[in-house]
Amino acid sequence: MGFGVPELLVIFFLLGAILCIVALLDILRSEFTGYNKLVWLLAVIFFPLIGSLAYFVFGRKQKAS
Repeated sequence: MGFGVPELLVIFFLLGAILCIVALLDILRSEFTGYNKLVWLLAVIFFPLIGSLAYFVFGRKQKAS
């Protein structure tokens, strides 16, 4: 027995959920300037997969140093 469609869907769902949780935790623990923190939180909450990926590509560069 190999992996079928239901098993792959569960794996992709779990990976997406983990990515979303990691992004939310990173946003909450980091300092941002202005309203960037709120914008990223809303993006990840309302668009979990796309928002998380966008945060890791663009948002991490916006952290306050």
